[in-house]
Amino acid sequence: MAELVYPPVIGVAHTMFRAFDLRIDLAGSENIPRKGGALLVSNHIGYLDFVFCGLAARPAKRLVRFMAKKSVFDHKISGPLMRAMHHIPVDRADGVHAFQHALKALRSGEIVGVFPEATISRSFTLKQFKTGAARLATEAGVPLLPMAVWGTQRVWTKGRPRNFSRSHIPISIRVGEAVHPGADEKPGKLTLRLRDRIAELLGDAQRDYPDRPKGPEDSWWLPAHMGGTAPTPEEARD
Repeated sequence: MAELVYPPVIGVAHTMFRAFDLRIDLAGSENIPRKGGALLVSNHIGYLDFVFCGLAARPAKRLVRFMAKKSVFDHKISGPLMRAMHHIPVDRADGVHAFQHALKALRSGEIVGVFPEATISRSFTLKQFKTGAARLATEAGVPLLPMAVWGTQRVWTKGRPRNFSRSHIPISIRVGEAVHPGADEKPGKLTLRLRDRIAELLGDAQRDYPDRPKGPEDSWWLPAHMGGTAPTPEEARD
C-alpha cells in the first residue's frame, strides 16, 4: 500500500523529540522482525505511547498499524491522519469488525500494535489485560512482541497537563523476545504469560530509569508502590 503520510509523520515526530530534547533509551529493537506479521503489545501510560512504540520498529524499517478507539478516527484532525497511516479503528460496540481488520493486516505481513489494558493506567502499573491480543495472534499464526514504555506519562497522560517543553525527559522503551502461542494454548493462559513478560520489561525499565522525582510535588508520575503519589491500582479504578 502507498505510504504517503506515515513517513512524513514519523519525520515530524523525530523533530518534536529533538525540540523537547527527550532522552530516548531504546533496547531490544533487534527483536522486531524485518518481515512477516507480528502483534506488538505494550503497556499504556500516556497518550503518546503509540508514537514511542512505533519508534521501536524503525530500526527494522517496519511501520506499525495501531488499533485505536473509533473516536480518534472521528476527530477532524487526527482522523484523516489515522486513516492515511492505515491504523485500525476499534468500535467497542462492534469489536468483530476491528478484529477482522487486524487479522487481515497480520495475515498480509503487517505489524499491528495493541494496548491490551484498553485504557491508560492512571496508577502507571499494569492493569488486567484483555484477551484480544492473544486471540488475534493465535488465529493469525503470528508471534506476540512484548514491549514496555516508561517516562511517557511525564509528557502527556490522563488527568495531567501536557509537557510540550524542552524538558529533557528520559523515555525508556524495552522490546522483549517474541512470545509464541503454544499449541492448543487457551487465550487466557497466553494472556497471563504475555502480561508477565511485559511486567518484567516494565520492571527493567523502571529500575534503569535515570530520573527520580525532584520532590513530593514532582512524585505524581511514580507509582505508589515505588514511593510516588500516583493513585494506587484500587484508587485508579474509582
